Amino acid sequence: MTISVLRTIDGWWVHTPAGAARIDTAATTTRELLADRATVVAASESTDTVAVHTLSLISPVTAPCRVVAQMTNFASHVKDSGGDPATVPLTFFRKASGSISGPYDDVVRPAHVSLLDYEVEIGIVFGREMPVGSEITPENLAGYVAGLVVTNDVSARDVQLPKTQFYEAKSYPTFTPVGPALVLLDADELKRFTDLRLRLWVNGRPRQDMTVADMIYRPVEALRELTRFQRMDAGDLLLTGTPVGTAISAPPKPVEIIGSLLPPKLKWKLFFSRQAQNPKYLKDGDVVEATIGTDDGVLDLGRQRTVVRYAR
Repeated sequence: MTISVLRTIDGWWVHTPAGAARIDTAATTTRELLADRATVVAASESTDTVAVHTLSLISPVTAPCRVVAQMTNFASHVKDSGGDPATVPLTFFRKASGSISGPYDDVVRPAHVSLLDYEVEIGIVFGREMPVGSEITPENLAGYVAGLVVTNDVSARDVQLPKTQFYEAKSYPTFTPVGPALVLLDADELKRFTDLRLRLWVNGRPRQDMTVADMIYRPVEALRELTRFQRMDAGDLLLTGTPVGTAISAPPKPVEIIGSLLPPKLKWKLFFSRQAQNPKYLKDGDVVEATIGTDDGVLDLGRQRTVVRYAR
């Protein structure tokens, strides 16, 4: 059975059918908590609980840690961007762990950013070290993966695209809401990864809704590639890509062809002028909600609810 770990400013909890049971641990980081699995299991059997809604939950993934993300990893997202899923390579980028925020914290748009986008993603939390050169197989995957979390890979598109790099555009504070729960899985439960459905709403209106069946590179293949060059440790986080439905939209082919002939400065000016007319980009006061789980409810990573605020 899955174990849903919650975190508050003063401790760790397990979400049980009766409520939230405190974990008797001195751990202050996700890494330390995952090393004390027996104590987590003991808390899941406790009857001494409080109502979950009385807790002020923060991210169950603590910073500092490594935050790595897969790029364009859902076929629907690739097609929507004008690409061919069959030709998309398996690639990664880094995010600053200072971007991690809680599942109910505000998402703060910096004053210089105009085009703020959202991307619901499954986050994989590592349960042990994965040194460079580790051999990842379907049989040992669960030995590296402790559990899963809901994440939102918030993106400043008008910073990302002209600079042709992702790090800055996705690393501002509050640009990686995580949680509410870190759902610990055993090997059999992890096999249901492909049944997970990702959903995101803005102001109650659905924007993203897709299962992992649409994912191009799944965890075994992704970790095989990642371990060629990147070490990961317990408590580190891997974001696994987002499906169709983000705000950004690719220009029509004729416009794209014409744009390729223009000087870069003029090309981006025209592109962003067009994007500025797109009402899907996040605005001050927008409410973003995201959930991930199986349709039968057996695996449920919980529901995020964040509000967009513009920095003044």
